[in-house]
Amino acid sequence: MSDRELEGRVAIVTGAGRNIGRAIARALAAGGAAVVVNVRANRAEADAVVAEIEASGGRAAAHIGDVTDAAAMQKMAALSVERFGRLDYLINNAAVRREKRFADMTIEEWHEVTGVILDGAFLCAKACLAELQRSGAGAIVNIGGLSAHTGSKDRAHVVTAKAGLVGFTRALAHDLAADNITVNCVVPGLIGTPRAPGAEPQHHAIHHTLTGRRGAPDDVAETVRFLCGPGARYISGQTIHANGGAYFGS
Repeated sequence: MSDRELEGRVAIVTGAGRNIGRAIARALAAGGAAVVVNVRANRAEADAVVAEIEASGGRAAAHIGDVTDAAAMQKMAALSVERFGRLDYLINNAAVRREKRFADMTIEEWHEVTGVILDGAFLCAKACLAELQRSGAGAIVNIGGLSAHTGSKDRAHVVTAKAGLVGFTRALAHDLAADNITVNCVVPGLIGTPRAPGAEPQHHAIHHTLTGRRGAPDDVAETVRFLCGPGARYISGQTIHANGGAYFGS
């Protein structure tokens, strides 16, 4: 992979203010892409990521908008074109990951999680579709979750939504192939990210890596960068696990 294999391309990364989303935005910028950094509400986080990218010589713009808001996502796609002239890559990273016993879960709590993960991916793809079609070498990368493949206690909404992203990936790979748009899903596993005390996911305790370490956000980000690049144009409809051997997917 060359140092600037994404030169002249433009990406949108949702949920890009911190952790994996931030790492993805930085990795794509390091590859030469201009990046629209989307966050739901925290402008300070978005501006900080933009500043990091610009300090490294890249181009970036912040966008504040909830992925469940169709109008906001249309504005996000429009911002990409207004600022950078095009759009080539959409990274659906925004997610809500709660833990709640199914017996105690309300339909509102179910919809909060599935709305961001599944409806958000749908609305972002719809908003960006026309520009991705114009790209000629577009890519959508959906960010999945380990528990969608292993199952997990107290995560019925998260497991269901993230598993749905795998189906969404396969469906779009078929639907968008004629537009030369690849669609893949990257599944992080056992990634070390800052969490509030007591917020470590339960399923992390029963899985272990073969590498002997937790992954870093950059490990996921580099996989996404590869899938956006010219060396991955023959890869579509796939679910790729970045988990240090904690789970062997099929």
